[in-house]
Amino acid sequence: MINYRTLLLSILSLVAFSCQSKEPIPDQPSSELLTESYLAWNGDSLPAYPSGKPKISIVKVTIPPHSELPHHYHPVINAGILLTGELTVVDIKGNVLEMKAGDPIIEVVNTIHYGKNNGDIPAAIVVFYAGAEGMEIVVKESNSN
Repeated sequence: MINYRTLLLSILSLVAFSCQSKEPIPDQPSSELLTESYLAWNGDSLPAYPSGKPKISIVKVTIPPHSELPHHYHPVINAGILLTGELTVVDIKGNVLEMKAGDPIIEVVNTIHYGKNNGDIPAAIVVFYAGAEGMEIVVKESNSN
């Protein structure tokens, strides 16, 4: 006769053991959490999501070597991943973030900042914006270049 309690405990132990493995199985799909936070990269708290009809925008920004973006701010929550190159992000408070290809960023919201590429290859970043219908996702500072 089968002892179902022993069988169940054996199966649960096997499942628990297999779930503890952090090593990806070759040739199998896998996922990796790159970043997760309630804060932007400079330590500021993220605001609430805007009300209204949700609108997601995905933008690829490429900054040529030895150049910088104009000073700007984002009125919506956004995050990105640097695909190529290196990028230095500077906010109006003097905080600096140095990024290299593969690095994620949770961007500042309603804080003037800019990115500059001091490297010799283009810096390409894909940014995901969580806005709402009718909202801008990037606002250039009026005194900006």
